[in-house]
This record gives sequence, structure tokens and C-alpha cells, in this order.
Amino acid sequence: MIVETAPAKINLALHVRARRDDGYHEIETLFAFLSDGDVLRLAPGPASFALEGPFGVILSAEGDNLVTRAAAAFARAFDLPSEGAFTLDKRLPVASGIGGGSADAAAALRALARRNGIAIDDPRLFACADALGSDVPACLYGRSALGRGRGERLEPLDGLAGVPVLLVNPGVAVSTGAVFSAWDRVDRGPIGDGDLLERALLGRNDLEAPARSIAPVIGEALAMLEGTANTRLVRMSGSGATCFALYESEADRAAAAAAIGAARPEWWRLESTLA
Repeated sequence: MIVETAPAKINLALHVRARRDDGYHEIETLFAFLSDGDVLRLAPGPASFALEGPFGVILSAEGDNLVTRAAAAFARAFDLPSEGAFTLDKRLPVASGIGGGSADAAAALRALARRNGIAIDDPRLFACADALGSDVPACLYGRSALGRGRGERLEPLDGLAGVPVLLVNPGVAVSTGAVFSAWDRVDRGPIGDGDLLERALLGRNDLEAPARSIAPVIGEALAMLEGTANTRLVRMSGSGATCFALYESEADRAAAAAAIGAARPEWWRLESTLA
């Protein structure tokens, strides 16, 4: 049995620079990863896929998903039979801006690479990740990085490991395509220099305004996080609707989670740390 965590991804900053001729967008983003996320298990046996966990039922109606697509891409790239029984413990909300599906696909690639003795830096593995989605290459490596292009051109960065973080999702799924389509196409400039936190603080998320126009409750989630004590950074992640705050201490994070949970018990929350 091979077990891989598919850690949640957050964008400490996300600058949209231009819409490309191929329909994608040129971006600059600061990726960071949490110590918690979905969990993927790979057992010997014929190819199969099963779902469990609090958000598994949402994906259960889909006949295809990023885990099975990753397995198929891996088999083609390495000329291997498509085998193995995958079970995904889906703990992260779907379509929430924290890379759940991308992280699951990356975890499948890592699990298959481990089973077959393939190095994580094998170019064929990166090519599989890149073909599966813009965030999958970053999720494959699962470490802080500056992403350019569609997000696939990665420059590893150090800093912020162990920082307490609280994720809050107000229970709405937001379409990434719809949010990018609503972007106003104004280039507000690149991500600046400095250490990781400095760059994040000087940055922004250019998708926040279009996401809030689609799901105004995102503004309420941000305001509630901003109203908690001793935050270092509050921002929406990705295309939403999940928002996050970095805290000075675990006690600050716990107090914030308790306050938001009391005020909005129906909202999803995750207390974690940056990896």
C-alpha cells in the first residue's frame, strides 16, 4: 500500500498579467502548501478508483476525474499497464481555489512513480503533470515556489514553513473559468522582490474582484478573517472561494477558528501549518 498526502495549495499572491492567444492566462503566483489535504491510497490490483471522505460524494457522480486521468497519462508516458486500486479520501472542498483536484492528480503521479521506481524529477513525470492542468506541476513538487507562465514555470522559494494558517470556505463552489472570464484584463504589474512574506504582502490576488462579483460571500469571509487578531496575511486563494489567514501563533489561529466557527458554523474551516 502506498499512501500520498495531496496537500492543499494556497496562492499567497496571484497576479494576472495577460490573456494569451491559446486561451490561457499569463500569471505570476506565489504557491505555498499546507501540511494537510486529501489522502490518496494506491493498492496492488486491477485498475479501479473509489471515493470516501466528507467531500467524496460530490465527486462520486463523475465518471472521470483527475486521479484516473493522471493514472492513464502515466501509463502512456512510461509504457506501463494501467494497474492499481486508488482510494481517495476527499477532505478538501471541490472547486474551492486550493488545488484539490490538481493535488489529487499530483499525488497519483507520485504514488505511481514510487511504485515503479521513477524519480520525482523525471521530465516525463513533469510532462504528465503539465498536461493535466496548470497547477499540477506545482502540486507535484508540493513546495513553495514562484510560478510563471500558466503557473507551470516554477522557481522554488524558501520561507514560512511552520507558519500557522486558517482556511475558510463559505460553502460556495466558484468556476475558475467564469472568474478568469470576468477579469478586467488590466495588468497591474509583476510580483516584487524580497523574502517570501514580503513578496506576498506587496502582492495581491487579481482574481478576488471578479470572484467576489460572482460570489459576494467571499467578501464576508475575508472581512471575518481580517477581524481576527495577529494576522500576518489575509487573502483569497486561487479563483476562490476559499480564503486564508496566516497567524503569529497556533493560539491565534485556534482563537480565530473558534470565533468564525461560532459565527458561521456552516462554513468549512481547516487549521493547518505551511509546509
